Amino acid sequence: MPTNKLIRIGTRNSALAMWQARHIASLLEAAGYSVEIIDIVTIGDKILDRSLSKIGAKGVFTEELETMLRNGEIDIAQHSAKDLPSTLAADLPLIAFTKREAAHDVVLSLNPDFRLAVAGAIVGTSSTRRRAMLAKEYPQHTLVEMRGNLQTRLEKLKSGACDAMILAYAGVHRMGMESYIVEHLPIDTFTPAVGQGSVAIQSSSQLDPALAIAIRQLCNDEPTEACLLAERHLLAQLDGGCSVPVFGHAKQHADGLHLQAGVLGLQGEVELKATGIGIDPETLGKAVAQDLIAQGAQTLLQDIRKQLAS
Repeated sequence: MPTNKLIRIGTRNSALAMWQARHIASLLEAAGYSVEIIDIVTIGDKILDRSLSKIGAKGVFTEELETMLRNGEIDIAQHSAKDLPSTLAADLPLIAFTKREAAHDVVLSLNPDFRLAVAGAIVGTSSTRRRAMLAKEYPQHTLVEMRGNLQTRLEKLKSGACDAMILAYAGVHRMGMESYIVEHLPIDTFTPAVGQGSVAIQSSSQLDPALAIAIRQLCNDEPTEACLLAERHLLAQLDGGCSVPVFGHAKQHADGLHLQAGVLGLQGEVELKATGIGIDPETLGKAVAQDLIAQGAQTLLQDIRKQLAS
């Protein structure tokens, strides 16, 4: 059992990111490793007066950590898997995915009787995917931007900035904010972002291969990995990202992986959907993406990017 090896974990400094980093640290420490958590503020955390789609960079929550990996300042970086760009540099591989939390979205409100089906209200969200889904399913609501960490958003809700807000269940659960949940949204109609609910561990290709294998063995959940690889191959094929309304969710069944995915117009005016079943994550992800492309997904995404840039 290792006793002297120090593993440096890089992370964003939000409360949720620090929770995730401490979770990774606990898995490594249980095997005898020493761990140091190095936290930073990313560009996505610094710029809160613009939506993610307006900031421009694909890796708004990951770029600085990737630089630290390359410079040898940290050994691994932990990310919310949904924040990762659709493609990564070859020298910065993902070596593990932690067991996935429930991946669905939830509605938070101070009013325990609030439901999205009610008459028009002010609903906060910073996600283009959620905004498009709300526009399609619940067009009666007025939507407002809701950037910042979970604690900041909760304070905005308490201050009356909105009547309700939509967040990923995983973060709400990890931060102990479940008492504010008034509605759990079904995955079939409110399909989450690719990677939602899991923590991804990234390393540099310069990391000692034996150490990389050891970290993977301690932290990786294989069923989760298969699901997320299918979702990420879908996203890469579409050249999507966390700032466009692409959704995808894979789940393990007895007959293999089931992947449901789609693309929405920004106002929910267009919806392309596809599903697939397969054993190999890469093959499945690419096949479902090709189905969407055949329906016009690339043209729709090009139009969406132009609208977001204007």
